[in-house]
Amino acid sequence: MKLYKPTTPARRGMSKIETKEVTRKKPEKSLVKAKPKKAGRGGGKITTRHKGGGHKKKYRLLDFKRDKIDIPAKVSSIEYDPNRSSFIALVIYADGEKRYILAPNGLKVGDEIICSKISPLKAGNRLLLKNIPVGTAVYNIELIPGKGGQLVRSAGNYATVVAQEGGFTHLVFPSGEIRMIKDQAMASIGELSNPEQKIQKIGKAGRTRHLGIRPTVRGSAMSPRDHPHGGGEGRSPIGMKHPKTLWGKPAYGVKTRKKNKHSNKFIIKRRKKKKR
Repeated sequence: MKLYKPTTPARRGMSKIETKEVTRKKPEKSLVKAKPKKAGRGGGKITTRHKGGGHKKKYRLLDFKRDKIDIPAKVSSIEYDPNRSSFIALVIYADGEKRYILAPNGLKVGDEIICSKISPLKAGNRLLLKNIPVGTAVYNIELIPGKGGQLVRSAGNYATVVAQEGGFTHLVFPSGEIRMIKDQAMASIGELSNPEQKIQKIGKAGRTRHLGIRPTVRGSAMSPRDHPHGGGEGRSPIGMKHPKTLWGKPAYGVKTRKKNKHSNKFIIKRRKKKKR
């Protein structure tokens, strides 16, 4: 983590991720496509608030499936991806094909990785959940076999295998949730790169604007016609028992998951509730 000297009020306390691991600045042209700006709008109307502007960026085509079975690949470079929090790795397969994958911690240029039903327990290798021993850290986990990784894909995260039972693998996720996933699904070994991303300090408003995030105004600072929390003389409390959203729905700590969702049966323990 790079800490800046307090040369200006904005620089005081500002920090930035070290990019010593990154070995290449420009992406592979064949694995890049244009990313049009939606800015949180659909049909000309704002569908997601607080989005807009931001730095122009291209989308890197990532291989979440890693469906080239039993073909070894060599890591060509570790790169920064503006669309995600972890670093990505450019790998070249033995048949000459190039692909981008999520880079785990400790993966270096020149390392050889493989996706197989049974492969060595080495960072970056991918194999079936049933062949991963208890206590192993995994990431980019499939929910449905063959669909591609959907779970644990952000910087510094990993899930831990805690049991193998009756055709299912039990995993503990970063949220604290314990879930059963079919043991025919695949997962990659290790934990994701760039763990310091979570502790960096933005430092100034301009950096959030570069990320495409527009300002958020507190409801209590608005008028009653604009927000349920608005109104009152001076710094008033919200004036209600429970906080609400702009549209009058309950907010903060309210469970939004459907009670009868079909996948509830696979959750052994629900995730921890955040304390406010």
